[in-house]
Amino acid sequence: MVTRMATLNDAAALAMALPDVTEERGGHGNRLHWKVAGKMFAWERSLTKADVKRWGDAPLPEGDILAVRTEDLHEKEALLAEGVPGVFTMQHFDGYPAVLIELRLVKKPALKQLVVDAWLAMAPDTLAEAYLKRRKR
Repeated sequence: MVTRMATLNDAAALAMALPDVTEERGGHGNRLHWKVAGKMFAWERSLTKADVKRWGDAPLPEGDILAVRTEDLHEKEALLAEGVPGVFTMQHFDGYPAVLIELRLVKKPALKQLVVDAWLAMAPDTLAEAYLKRRKR
């Protein structure tokens, strides 16, 4: 069975399926972003001219890019060390607890886990605990 790679629509559907999520458009480039309890946990993130200038010789990511929060910098480093296809970081995100996802390269099950983990990192404790309790059933 071939697993189809993820899209921005997939990311939006995954985010909106989580409790108390709001979807908004705004900021630089009028991009989509998702919040729980007023805290952003995932957002559309295209590369800026400055990002491209600092990129170096490696091939640039292509297509839609999603940024997702991580619990902290240790989780970010552990996630990057796993080598999940499509997951990366760049200089602009140094010292910030988030990773980027080149959606055309990530499989949907991995995307779902990344979005849920980002939501759990930003959701209020009581909401996150209730979600995890329901999920175990």
